[in-house]
Amino acid sequence: MGIVGAGPAGIYAADLLTKDETLTASGTPVSIDILDKLPSPYGLVRYGVAPDHPRIKQIQGALHKILDKPEIRFIGNVEYGVDLKLEDLQHHYDAVIFATGSDRDRPLDIPGIDLPGSHGAADFVFWYDSHPDVAPDWHVEGTSVAVIGAGNVAVDVARILAKDADDLLDTDITDNVHRGLRAKKITDVHVFARRGIAQGKFTPMELRELDKQAGVEVIVYPEDFDLDDASLAAIEDSNQIKTNVKVLQNWAIRDPRGEGKRLHLHFLHRPVEVLGTERVEGLRTERMELTGDGDVRGTGEFVDHEVQAVYRAIGYLGSPATDLPFDEDRGVIPNDGGRVLDLDDAPIPGVYATGWIKRGPVGLIGHTKGDALETVTNLVADRDGFAPAAAPEPESFIQLLEERGVRYTTWEGWQRLESHEESLGEPQGRKRVKVLQREEMTRIARDEA
Repeated sequence: MGIVGAGPAGIYAADLLTKDETLTASGTPVSIDILDKLPSPYGLVRYGVAPDHPRIKQIQGALHKILDKPEIRFIGNVEYGVDLKLEDLQHHYDAVIFATGSDRDRPLDIPGIDLPGSHGAADFVFWYDSHPDVAPDWHVEGTSVAVIGAGNVAVDVARILAKDADDLLDTDITDNVHRGLRAKKITDVHVFARRGIAQGKFTPMELRELDKQAGVEVIVYPEDFDLDDASLAAIEDSNQIKTNVKVLQNWAIRDPRGEGKRLHLHFLHRPVEVLGTERVEGLRTERMELTGDGDVRGTGEFVDHEVQAVYRAIGYLGSPATDLPFDEDRGVIPNDGGRVLDLDDAPIPGVYATGWIKRGPVGLIGHTKGDALETVTNLVADRDGFAPAAAPEPESFIQLLEERGVRYTTWEGWQRLESHEESLGEPQGRKRVKVLQREEMTRIARDEA
C-alpha cells in the first residue's frame, strides 16, 4: 500500500492497515510506504500546531510508535505531482491513500483584502512554525492588528501576536521567528467573529489560554452579547458551548486589569472591507444580529477599526492532486466514504482519501482516527477488485526514486535529524530547536557531508 501524506491522517490509516484482521489473516504481509513532500513526518502536528502547545505536540510520540513499525516505511522529500504521478504509484502499490491535508487559506472576497499588510493565517502559522517552504523573514506590522475568524486557528494567531516573544523561548521556535516576534510593536489585537458568542468554533482550552498571558488583558464587549432561541438550545446541548459562553460572560463583566497589551474579542461583526490605499490602514465591519435560528443578518450599521494589519483565519483548503478530480469550492478530493470518485462519480479502483483532503478542515487531530477507519474499512472491502501492482517489491520503488534523482529521506534519517534538533536545543536548555531550511534538513537526514 502507498499513502501520500505523513501527517496524522496518513499515519493513522497506516496503523489501521497493519491491525486489520482481514488482511493479517490472509497470510500476506502488509507493507506500507508513507510518502511526504517534506523531509520530515508529522505534517500539521509539526508545522500547524502553535509552538506553545506542547501538549498537542506530544501526539508526535504516538505517531512515532506507529512509524517505527516494521511494516511501515517512511519516505520523505518526495513530492507527488512533481517526482511521481498516479500511474507511478499504481505501478508499485495495490492501493493508494491520499492524506495530503489542507494547506491553503480559504479566500475572503472583500475589497482591499489583497493590500500589503493583509495576510492569510496559514502563511503566518507556517512562518512561526518554521515551515521549510516559507520565507524565514516576516515583519509583524503595526501597533493594532485584526484577526478575522472564530476558530482555534484565529485564537492561536491572536495569542501569538499578543504574546511576549521571550515566553516562547522554551519551545522549538527558530531564532528567526523569535527575532521577528520580538521586534513587533503590537499593543492591541482585535478578533472579529461574524456570529454570536454561542457560535464560536474554538475549544474552551484554547479560549482560556488567551487570558493566561502575562501583560495581556482580554476585553469582551457586553454590547456584543446576544442569545437567541437557537443559541440557548446550543448551550443546553453542548458542554463546550456552555463553557465558552460562561467564560466570555465572566470576562465581559469583570473590572479592567490595566495590563499593557489588550486582546479584544468582537462578536456579531462581519468584515466588509479592508481599508487603505497603498497598504492596510483599517478594517470596516458591519454589525450583525441573530435571526433566531442560529444565523445572522446585517443591520446596516458599519464600524471602522484602525488597524495596520489583517490576518484572516476563516478556514483552510486542500490543494489539487495531479491526475485526480478536485472540488475547488470545498478544497477536497471528491470521494464516497474515502473512495475517490472520477468525473462521472464512479470510484477509481484502488485510490482513496482520508483526513482533511477527504472531508475538509473540520474537527481536531483526534477526529482523523475515525475518518481513517472509514477509509480503511472500505479499502479492505474493495481489495478483491484491485489490479495487483506490477512492481510491488519495496526495492523497486526506491530504485525508481534513485533513477529520477530524488533525494529521498528515510525513517532512520528522520531520527538522525530529530537527534540533531535536540542537540541544538541543549545549549539553551531547550528540548529542541527546529532546523529551518529544507536543504539542511535533507542533508542531515541523508547524512551527507
